[in-house]
Amino acid sequence: MTSTFDPETLAPDHFGWAFADRVATITLDRPEKKNPLTFASYAELRDLFRALVYARDVKAVVVTGAGGNFCSGGDVHEIIAPLTKMAMPELIDFTRMTGDLVKAMRACPQPIVAAIDGICAGAGAIMAMASDLRLATAEAKTAFLFTRVGLAGADMGACAILPRMIGQGRAAELLYTGRSMSAEEGLAWGFHNRLVAGDVLLEEAQTLARMLADGPNFAHAMTKRQLEQEWSVSIETAIEMEAQAQAICMATRDFTRAYEAFAARRKPVFEGD
Repeated sequence: MTSTFDPETLAPDHFGWAFADRVATITLDRPEKKNPLTFASYAELRDLFRALVYARDVKAVVVTGAGGNFCSGGDVHEIIAPLTKMAMPELIDFTRMTGDLVKAMRACPQPIVAAIDGICAGAGAIMAMASDLRLATAEAKTAFLFTRVGLAGADMGACAILPRMIGQGRAAELLYTGRSMSAEEGLAWGFHNRLVAGDVLLEEAQTLARMLADGPNFAHAMTKRQLEQEWSVSIETAIEMEAQAQAICMATRDFTRAYEAFAARRKPVFEGD
């Protein structure tokens, strides 16, 4: 993946890609296996999200899965079996690479909307967690099932991010037991933003993404950056960080456009500058 790419012609090898109305849609597309990840798809997804930093035409991203499921995690035969035969240097290379996918998702400036149906497990649950917003169907089942294959629940940032989303006790239960979180639990606990019918899931996610794409993109990127960076600072530092961030946004043309539109009693048209 190059640092400059044309979203209109991009053709990834390991997942689906579509681009329309400034919204990119990534589709995990191995429905016969419930869309598991492989070494190659992990790496290509990581590289894509890194490249999105330079993709000025892409204003929001939707991540979904084909065939009524989101993602079943790492492929048992293509990832887990080889991992059992690797030495420690190879293992740490792999776990750092998977963690880099989450870092890339969090660092890309575009808001990411996950559209979750059916199985959302392991690395799939992590990708949903790393997204900015999550729409799900009533059939969605989200499981951080690492302990069920003899691993720690501490994977790809789960122990840092999940408690902040749903609370320490709830996160601990899911990470220790590996059980599925139902769609209703996910909504009640704040993991899902909204539950929608399966036949309109992708449409609803793309509608939300288009709404974000039509907004002040520079300001949205600033919001995403501050949500990420303010986790590890004091309230005093956070307030100062937000004062600087907001002052920068006030210097944008979008801020002026919004005022002029308000004064003229019309809807602002944002251009991201």
